[in-house]
Amino acid sequence: MPRAALQLLMLALPLAAAQADPLAAGRDKYVQCASCHGSDGRSAVMPQYPKIGGQNLEYLINALKAYRDGRRQGTYAAMMGLVAKPLSDEDIANLAAYIASL
Repeated sequence: MPRAALQLLMLALPLAAAQADPLAAGRDKYVQCASCHGSDGRSAVMPQYPKIGGQNLEYLINALKAYRDGRRQGTYAAMMGLVAKPLSDEDIANLAAYIASL
């Protein structure tokens, strides 16, 4: 195998492994969420912040997409919109899977 092809393969393996494990990818994205919702999703830093750990997967996906797309209204919609804006559909699916698993 040519050296360049081998190097390319070595670079692609970690990416493929990360994509193969949605919970790991979601856990990586959750770091930002934990600052408000707590590391377990149930220990919010302010009582007004929702406890999201263990929430229904479909609800989480729909809520995150609605925040990202500007369709969600409410007290924290603007803040959540900023957080969710850069998330792809795959990011949202992975993040929701991780939060639902908490």
